Amino acid sequence: MLALATSDLEPSFEPNSAGTRLIVRGGASRLVSLKAGDTVFVCDLEGMQAALLFAHPAAALKVPSARAAVERALIDYTDTVPGLAEQLRTTAARGIETTDFVGFRLLGDGGPAGAVVQFSAVADVTCLLLAPGQATTPVGQSTPTDLEVLISAPDRRTAGWGDEPLAHPKAEMLIKAATAEAYHVAAGDYIQILDVEGRQCSDFLAFDAHALAQGRELGLDTTATRTLMGRSSSTPGLHAKYFDAAFRPLLEVVQDTVGRHDTFLLACTAKYYEDAGYPGHANCSDNFNAVLEPHGVEPRRGWPAINFFYNTSATENGPIISDEPWSRPGDYVLLRAMTDLLCASSSCADDIDPANGWHPTDIKVRIYDQSCRFSPGLATRMTPDAEPRLTRRSAFHERTSALTRHLVEYKGFWAPNCFSNAGPIEEYWACRERAVVIDLSALRKFEVIGPDSERLLQLALTRDVRKLSVGQVVYSAMCYDHGGMIDDGTLFRLGQDNFRWVCGDEYCGVWLRSLAERHALKVWVKSSTDQLHNLAVQGPLSRGILKDLVATPPSQPSLEELKWFRFTIGRVGTVPVVVSRTGYTGELGYEIWCHPNDGPALWDAVWAAGAPQGLIPMGFQGLDMVRIEAGLVFSGYEFSDQTDPFEAGIGFAVAADKGGYVGAEALARRRHAPQHKLVGLQSDTTETLAHGDKVYAGRAQIGVVTSAVRSPILGRTIALARLDVAHAELGSYVEIGKLDGQQKRIAAKVASLPHYDPDRIKVRS
Repeated sequence: MLALATSDLEPSFEPNSAGTRLIVRGGASRLVSLKAGDTVFVCDLEGMQAALLFAHPAAALKVPSARAAVERALIDYTDTVPGLAEQLRTTAARGIETTDFVGFRLLGDGGPAGAVVQFSAVADVTCLLLAPGQATTPVGQSTPTDLEVLISAPDRRTAGWGDEPLAHPKAEMLIKAATAEAYHVAAGDYIQILDVEGRQCSDFLAFDAHALAQGRELGLDTTATRTLMGRSSSTPGLHAKYFDAAFRPLLEVVQDTVGRHDTFLLACTAKYYEDAGYPGHANCSDNFNAVLEPHGVEPRRGWPAINFFYNTSATENGPIISDEPWSRPGDYVLLRAMTDLLCASSSCADDIDPANGWHPTDIKVRIYDQSCRFSPGLATRMTPDAEPRLTRRSAFHERTSALTRHLVEYKGFWAPNCFSNAGPIEEYWACRERAVVIDLSALRKFEVIGPDSERLLQLALTRDVRKLSVGQVVYSAMCYDHGGMIDDGTLFRLGQDNFRWVCGDEYCGVWLRSLAERHALKVWVKSSTDQLHNLAVQGPLSRGILKDLVATPPSQPSLEELKWFRFTIGRVGTVPVVVSRTGYTGELGYEIWCHPNDGPALWDAVWAAGAPQGLIPMGFQGLDMVRIEAGLVFSGYEFSDQTDPFEAGIGFAVAADKGGYVGAEALARRRHAPQHKLVGLQSDTTETLAHGDKVYAGRAQIGVVTSAVRSPILGRTIALARLDVAHAELGSYVEIGKLDGQQKRIAAKVASLPHYDPDRIKVRS
């Protein structure tokens, strides 16, 4: 471990500091090109993470003298650092050999969260930043974590996080503000449309090049696309295509870091500006006419286009409204051409309203060869200023994607919604009668370690953490000061000062670290989501399937001995695992936790053991059915920052004899003066009920449906609903409003929760 002098560490840079902000993922590397005068700050966000810098030419950098030389050559990291080999191929194409890089150790692996080191460039230099770390076991807590990098460039405008190409481009063009360009793209090639400085719209047109050569204009048709895709704009995944008027796909959306685009309106026209009092103003439609004329395309007064990054929406009452774009510097859309195309892109000229943040800027277009491989993905951001992270694949994706194409984006992961040759109803019955296997790797995991770990969790959670034994799991809520919920989750106690918090919201890590800093606690909160993926095996036959599969040492409970909300440590074959008796179905069940590298082997072992007993995979549609029957809550539905645990139906997770935690005073008041209650609703209707449906007593709205489903086992429609306490009496009748809430009403009876197995006999069996 490298000991760093306190004077070498700079104070943490402010979140809103100007410059290029990017992330080096834990265990990975990042290629960065610096200009003379750039100053770089590298921050260890979570603590205990080493930071290595390799540069060429090394003389172009001004690095603090205390930084030690790296013991290993850069080539030695290619087998253990994902993506590094491809980055070295990129630098080789620039004439830089791997042996040309000189290494520096910027941060050791024992520092505090928020430690920052600074260096600068005195000349142009190519850098590779590494956040090295070893794969951890399911019980290990030394997970590699992210480094945040701020590049401050005072002589340049704020740049985007996407400055480096996704691969070596075939072509690249900069479309200056208020102009347009036309270009050809071959079938199979990729088009990246990048917002250089953020808040800038880019209209896009595409024509079938073969049809155009024959004198026929077959271009993108937004109306046909919206109808066929069932969405306002196409998105990576199952609904990724853009079609022409003949319903033939011209483009596929591969990656999208924004997800907010316009397909309703024309590209801006001369008439728009004339009507606003700006005759002669530059406009995208005329710019398109100018660049398309040499290609034989007839001019139009207004072009129907895909306006990437343009923030429009249709309101409930009909009007289409717009505001500033959601795009930040470096955001992009990546498309794949499905036939030879003539394309045109603009940088929108609009500077008279918020469409481009009142200030048009440049758009960059890159073309990549069809031989490149890009994983489909949307982007998620943990905080508004965070670098977007594209949808990733779980350890079990290779197996699940072979069984279904119906994948949905869930909390930054591709997750099966249902499986081919089965479907949610069959998966549902398998869970109730036999067993299912579910990929729940999208759950967020945080390792909480250090001498003050118990104090931190006692402060952050509504449960009394001091009562938690090693090997035990407890379900708890995490709240803000006003009592509103941040998230719910399960807490594992791995040792005296070792915990694992498993939840749904990645912000929990930020919240825990901020609490630790505020109270001067010696504790580390390290994200382990990418080091720990999990399968749930649920259903009445789950114990029989797993009992001979999971081998445990004598010091640990066997699977048959494992009690509800306990975990054990063992192996499945040669795969190290943690197995907890937990789940989200209301059935007897287990969750198996492993390192992602072992995912395929674990899936295969579970599948081989379970298939003879009727085990099948379950997707999120089937999972939602069983969790509603079991009365289990879901973030954004049963709870949010506007609901407390009592209103969310999980008041049992709030310790009555514990104080001093965040939100304790507010929850004490709310416990004795509840305003709303989560109840069950049952109805004999065959109508579809849904989240957000309003619940009425006479003309007055007295609640809202939070989740609903047609229950196969109960033979009726059931719901979870948050009602005013004055109308939450069991057996009373209410009405669920459809249409405007008044014209159509559906009768429902207030029922206790859970709907299914009310005494939870099955899950405790």
